[in-house]
Amino acid sequence: MHFTKMQGLGNDYLYFWGEPEDPAEVSRRLSDRHFGVGSDGIITIGPSETADFKMRIFNADGSEAMMCGNGIRCVGKYVYDKGYTDRTRLRIETLSGIRTLALHLCGGRVKSVSVDMGRAEAENDLRLTVEDKEVVCTPVNVGNPHAVLFVPSAQDAPLTTLGPKIERHAAFPGGVNVEFVEVLAEDRLRMRVWERGSGVTMACGTGACASVAAAVKKGYCRADEEIAVVLDGGTLKIKISPDGEVTMTGPAEFVCEGETELC
Repeated sequence: MHFTKMQGLGNDYLYFWGEPEDPAEVSRRLSDRHFGVGSDGIITIGPSETADFKMRIFNADGSEAMMCGNGIRCVGKYVYDKGYTDRTRLRIETLSGIRTLALHLCGGRVKSVSVDMGRAEAENDLRLTVEDKEVVCTPVNVGNPHAVLFVPSAQDAPLTTLGPKIERHAAFPGGVNVEFVEVLAEDRLRMRVWERGSGVTMACGTGACASVAAAVKKGYCRADEEIAVVLDGGTLKIKISPDGEVTMTGPAEFVCEGETELC
């Protein structure tokens, strides 16, 4: 099995052209950072009947994700740089619907990608009881579910203790991605993330979109302005229109190519 390891702001996946047998099990085995290749999961790429290409995302625990903002940028780089297309505007089929990519080139190769992420729907604040303590979060849907918590310091947030408890809280029957967000300025947020099915990751593209949507709803940021979201792996640029449509721009990088055998 041939794979390509890629990363967007440190959110790394193993990419396959075509779909291996039992991709959930492949993801569980290869994502292990001690006994496998090491990644946040795997992403499969192939032809689509409704778009230019189709992607499927499997988290490190084998669960299937609906959408991945960092992952879809790398899909754009993969199909262009490997010669599957010569177009710089692409439509990618995901479980969250079709997303449109604009590829930005440097020296004939993709350096960064802007993604039409669809609509972000931020709801009213939700009060959760977690081990007899009240926690306030803003639920946001960006094709997948998020719970955004605004905190005084993202760096000191209880990422590994509170994150998994909210991920599996009864208020979110299918699980949820959890973002801890510090407002640095009207146009700048600091975010750390506990991803559903993967745990702590360096970056989460849909999480960055959800964080900005929540910040706009609460009046911390303004719609129609580019907001920098600083993650552990780097910075994404997010813009949300007044009607909730989101555009995300960020890098996509190759890490390595490899062969693996599963039996």
